[in-house]
Amino acid sequence: MASIRKIDHIIQFFMKFYRIQRYKTSPHTPLCLPLNECKVALITTAGFYLPEQVPFDSNDCSYREIPNSIQTQVLSAGHKSEAYDKRGIESDVNLAFPLDRFKELEIEGKIGSLNHRHFSFMGSITKPKSLIKRTAPEVAQMLKSDGVDVAFLTPV
Repeated sequence: MASIRKIDHIIQFFMKFYRIQRYKTSPHTPLCLPLNECKVALITTAGFYLPEQVPFDSNDCSYREIPNSIQTQVLSAGHKSEAYDKRGIESDVNLAFPLDRFKELEIEGKIGSLNHRHFSFMGSITKPKSLIKRTAPEVAQMLKSDGVDVAFLTPV
């Protein structure tokens, strides 16, 4: 883990005074099926978007739908944060959105199936009220309607 002393002074200042949200409840639901029978969806906060989609802005609480059929190399990384080094995901999208690895797991029978769509959010949201009240519940409802059993989250 990097020392906070090695982080830029502006980022240190921000982190020192950023009010972390704490929640007393969790939407966690125990898994009732073996993984090899589950439908899985991926959710990332790397801010990935398709060429025809609008890029994310800073503090953007919206989401982008990513079809399961997408070739991961066409995704663009839109995560905006001075404290985030995106060189890794620019060389391999699967570090933050492991769709190709999950397709392999599906072929191997380790998971039941992949959902027809996945979701990307912007990370580093300092004003998450709209995310909590509107967009995250929208995505949760779509995943529920799709019959998804497992959401694999890749926070960035």
